[in-house]
Amino acid sequence: MSKPTIIISQAQGKNPAKQQLEKELVTVLSSDASVDVSLVPNLYDLSADHSATQFLRSIPGDVIVLSWLYPRAARWILDRQNVRGHEGVSLLESKSDDDDEAEQARITKAEATADEHVKHLRNGVPNRRIYCLDLRDHTDAKTYLDEIRRIVAEDVGHVFNVPALTEVNNHELKSSGHAGNVPHELAKYLRPLDILAEQNQATSMLDDDDDAPANGEVVRRRWYPVIDYSRCTNCMECIDFCLFGVYGLDLQSLILVEQQDNCKKGCPACSRVCPANAIVFPGHKTPAIAGADGEVGDVKIDLSKLFGAPSAVELAARERDVELVRDGRDTVGLTVGIPTRLKDKPKKPRDELDDLIDSLDSLEL
Repeated sequence: MSKPTIIISQAQGKNPAKQQLEKELVTVLSSDASVDVSLVPNLYDLSADHSATQFLRSIPGDVIVLSWLYPRAARWILDRQNVRGHEGVSLLESKSDDDDEAEQARITKAEATADEHVKHLRNGVPNRRIYCLDLRDHTDAKTYLDEIRRIVAEDVGHVFNVPALTEVNNHELKSSGHAGNVPHELAKYLRPLDILAEQNQATSMLDDDDDAPANGEVVRRRWYPVIDYSRCTNCMECIDFCLFGVYGLDLQSLILVEQQDNCKKGCPACSRVCPANAIVFPGHKTPAIAGADGEVGDVKIDLSKLFGAPSAVELAARERDVELVRDGRDTVGLTVGIPTRLKDKPKKPRDELDDLIDSLDSLEL
């Protein structure tokens, strides 16, 4: 059985606290022979032909991914790059955990059917597990090391011998078993301490929009949608709404992100109109759009009614129009690509919020 591989996906930018956490994890994990450890650029920014992507595809066994992304976003970024496996369950408490029982039931049901859905539509799932941990949830390396120890012991059955942080400074680093099974040009990713040293030397020469290169390959920031196929119903509303050629269909007529670099930086409009909340923009500031569990428009009280803010569809149309103008094209507003289910949506009956608004309007202030 292949030893598990631990992937540390680096944060965008040069945040010292994030870099320190990455360094601590790499230093400790590199000293244990029971696992392989790798350091790769931010998963979201990797292109299909980047050597780090090729390395990820070469991993034969279980994978534990630590990234600065929501686990759902990380999982489907990997799926997009043909790095697939059954979803591993982490016991770490997440800041995005939802206390709503109905939402938790929906999430559980989606996760239970995800593997079968992907197996049917995405040409099968390898017999291995992929665990995705969010490095934003905790600030101390020990929390993640303890969870990695638990996962390895539970799934592989051997003792994960992680020394304390203070014990690794002069520790003789182990040689990796995986290195002998991958091409020479990819084995460099199993020498994460060397990568950190090279990046420290190269950082001063980078532009603000670039991240430290991994072995000479500069990684540039990207913006594109990621499809969560455990939620996607293949309704085609995204391909109808997007006017920039981002989406296409594969040979099985399954929706896919075909021209990701046509996507307009900062625009999440298609995510707002997706009825299944299956479109993720990992770099967006809104948690539900960035990949947190929950609905994009999941608000207990619709404050947009109270303050006259646009609906999600109206906002999406405005965002699309802005990008059309920037491209020198005419705006289309709500006349193109708006689903019939939204155009012909019947007016909702009055509720308590409507009464509240009316009572506020009637006050003589």
